[in-house]
Amino acid sequence: MDLVHTGLLFLVGATAGFINVMAGGGSSITLPALIFLGLDGATANGTNRIGIFIQNIFAILSFRQQQVKDVRRSLQLAVFTLPGAILGALVAVRISDLWFQRILAIIMVGIVLSLFAPTPSVATQGSPTGRANPWIYPALVGVGFYGGFVQVGVGFLFMAALYHLLKMNLVYVNMHKVFIVFIYTLPALLIFILSGKVNWLYGFTLAAGNATGAWFSARVAVRGGDRVIRTVLAVAILLMAARLLGAV
Repeated sequence: MDLVHTGLLFLVGATAGFINVMAGGGSSITLPALIFLGLDGATANGTNRIGIFIQNIFAILSFRQQQVKDVRRSLQLAVFTLPGAILGALVAVRISDLWFQRILAIIMVGIVLSLFAPTPSVATQGSPTGRANPWIYPALVGVGFYGGFVQVGVGFLFMAALYHLLKMNLVYVNMHKVFIVFIYTLPALLIFILSGKVNWLYGFTLAAGNATGAWFSARVAVRGGDRVIRTVLAVAILLMAARLLGAV
């Protein structure tokens, strides 16, 4: 990998890390980037997990510096994602590259549509601890499976589950989200590693960017994306999806 590709992959990682922690969907940038650099779908999927894993370590540390933490609650929520994440990763390493790229393209179109859906403001809605709701546990198993399988946009799903089911303050939603993803990414990443589906050079380059973006993102109040940025991101993702489907 030359210096140009290294720099671009770092910038892609930094952008994705910032987006992932602030809301979600950063992998809709990094996965296609890795595929365009020549990795097959499964290896891109596995390599992306290195960036996700390290990104969330830095995000957790940044949240802790700001005294936004609840480790016990985070662990309680994270444990329910593990069975789904392991099963999802096992499916991901066995699916054909063609079908993975088709599924990824469809998911990215869905991400584009979600960018224009109304979102709640991020001030201080809800409480830090949330309320009891037994539906959160099967929801976490399902989201864990999705995250273990493809990861793209899983942040949106976690935010929806924690915010709408538990009525939790969105600052704490983001804090729990990065902790949960950190926990379930470890067994998922190990499955990709044992299956030989990781490019370490690309992975650590991407991770350096992810970590940088995540660190700063955790320090920024989430106030909703700017309309112009959403539009540019939507066009870029649609073009990536069309490329994966062979339309361009």
